[in-house]
Amino acid sequence: MIRVLLADDEAMIRSALAALLRLEGDIDIVAECVDGDEAVAEAVRLQPDVCLLDLEMPGLDGAEVAERLRRTSATRCVVVTRHARPGVLRRALASGVAGFLPKSRGADEVAEVIRRVAAGGRYVDPEVAADALSDERCPLTDRELDVLRVGRRGETTAQIARTLSLAPGTVRNHVSAVLGKLGLESRQQAVLMAEERGWI
Repeated sequence: MIRVLLADDEAMIRSALAALLRLEGDIDIVAECVDGDEAVAEAVRLQPDVCLLDLEMPGLDGAEVAERLRRTSATRCVVVTRHARPGVLRRALASGVAGFLPKSRGADEVAEVIRRVAAGGRYVDPEVAADALSDERCPLTDRELDVLRVGRRGETTAQIARTLSLAPGTVRNHVSAVLGKLGLESRQQAVLMAEERGWI
């Protein structure tokens, strides 16, 4: 029996998927979690074989949950997302997920991915993988990415400067360079683009 933890903040999707997966004779849903923090706590407590994680959750997202569990558990993670963009795939794979697929897939396909991952394999949706191979490279420098990463939750220029041991003026220069390269008007837009494309 494959023991699965399911985490999704949308109650209807979570309960429907859990019900469908319970119809599979070899899959047991051992926990249903409403967010990433609960998923980490329950995964550490229950040690399921596979965690099936929604990428977009409050608090810790699916990739962050996978990253934490990679350090503390033998549990393997599969991430599902409504927004299967190439950069999101790269970020998920960097966090150690063993499976990645869009939410548009049926429960039978999800079950097959769970089986493959539980057996030690990996799975990436072929269409997303093809898009990722043709996706553009990041035009930003490592320091510019650091500024976006540290400021991704709305931190002030002064807070970013303190964290990175930079002068506030230097941070402003980096932000200005980022906006110029990406053709955007605000730092928050740049953070969103960088997250979507898996740069941070």
